[in-house]
Amino acid sequence: MTLKEAQEKVDQWIKKYGVRYFNELTNTAILMEEVGEVARIMARKYGEQSNKKSDEESSLSNELTDVLFVLICIANQTGVDLEKAFEKNMEKKTKRDHSRHIENNKLK
Repeated sequence: MTLKEAQEKVDQWIKKYGVRYFNELTNTAILMEEVGEVARIMARKYGEQSNKKSDEESSLSNELTDVLFVLICIANQTGVDLEKAFEKNMEKKTKRDHSRHIENNKLK
């Protein structure tokens, strides 16, 4: 699935099941909440925190997908073409960082 197709699929879902998009500020708050859930899993799985009983149902793939869904909602309602924006961003990173990481002794 392309990013464009994902944006269209989310838009169709919102129109069919979601009634309408939440406003941009609400979706930004929801995005932060979902990112926090990813952080919680990461801290417990890869960090030093231990799981609580309530963490047992958590799934990294599910939470990352929740982040992606809300991010796509925000892109749709603000007119951002994620596919074009992603390509442009990759070009920027490649131009800026083409040798930066390769020459970083901390990464060797």
